[in-house]
Amino acid sequence: MAARKEKPKLAALDALEPPPRRNRLNFFELAYERIEAMLIDCTLKPGRLLTMQDLQDMTGFGRTPIHHAVNRLSADTLITIRPRHGLQIAPIDLARERVLLKLRRDLERFVARLAAERAGPMHRNQMLHMARLLRDRRESLTLAEFNGLDRRIDQMILSTAGEPFLEHTLRPLHTIFRRIGSIYHSHMPGQHSLDGTVDAHLALLNGIASSQPERAIAASDGLIAFVERMFDEMEETIDPSLLDSSVEPLLPH
Repeated sequence: MAARKEKPKLAALDALEPPPRRNRLNFFELAYERIEAMLIDCTLKPGRLLTMQDLQDMTGFGRTPIHHAVNRLSADTLITIRPRHGLQIAPIDLARERVLLKLRRDLERFVARLAAERAGPMHRNQMLHMARLLRDRRESLTLAEFNGLDRRIDQMILSTAGEPFLEHTLRPLHTIFRRIGSIYHSHMPGQHSLDGTVDAHLALLNGIASSQPERAIAASDGLIAFVERMFDEMEETIDPSLLDSSVEPLLPH
């Protein structure tokens, strides 16, 4: 009888136990991804000033996950923490990010080679499936949908390369350039079509899936060249207020 009486107490104690740590870490990652997405689509405009509480209200996450995410994004140079003054979304400095593009080119070439050399049957099937998805949906893809697929492609390639250090290095670079791409396709005249970037990604996926390192590297270089052309056009014609919201716009958006 005594043993039967203890069971409800044990169940009650179990119910009071804090959730497993992995759940807490999931909240940290989800908060990071939510803010990262808002940076990319410029819901959080470059140059904007805000507070931790603003991010809590916008994302629905509590103080601890937001604090963790902001610290990571600060290390990624995407958010600047200003003690006693809150936060600032990093403005876009095209000259600085041209320099970072050179770093990204070298890293992406290394990743493309590793991925092509190490891709097994499962990886190749994933790449070919993603390539079919891009081809089938290219006419109807929205920019937000493409950015979601682009993120999955980056994760897929890094996973295939099998070197965790590369993910920590490349992920913030991917976010930086995805944000620039969003502004380019949203605001540059005549550049709403995603055909150019879709073609570049298809070439990269097919190069890795075919286990041809040199083909994969050439495709990676082609993708970086596409980004360089974006920079050329943006430097000539982009409204500076789109790169830094603290700048007075040249024309009403």
